[in-house]
Amino acid sequence: MPTYETLARFTADLHRLTPAQRQRFRRVVLDAFVPDLRTGRPFRPGLRIKGVRRTSGVYELTWSMGTGPAGRATFEYGTEVRPGTPHVIWRRIGTHEILTGP
Repeated sequence: MPTYETLARFTADLHRLTPAQRQRFRRVVLDAFVPDLRTGRPFRPGLRIKGVRRTSGVYELTWSMGTGPAGRATFEYGTEVRPGTPHVIWRRIGTHEILTGP
């Protein structure tokens, strides 16, 4: 299982989401993001993971494409806590507006 940590901004952003949005994010992470991360292969296209412009080493994940603004989260890879296991640092979560300060 990959290890992770959250930045204070991510935690504050997460508390601003509705319970349904938090549930959707967790489901996408557990059902798609983590399994893809474990394999070491490219992420499935539906996650729409791509680098954030002008911010080296920071990536964006789309966790919701339903009605309303798309749900997004930004992350970066940190130093491995367990050898051979990816370590993810969650930076921000919300809508497209989080990309102004990822």
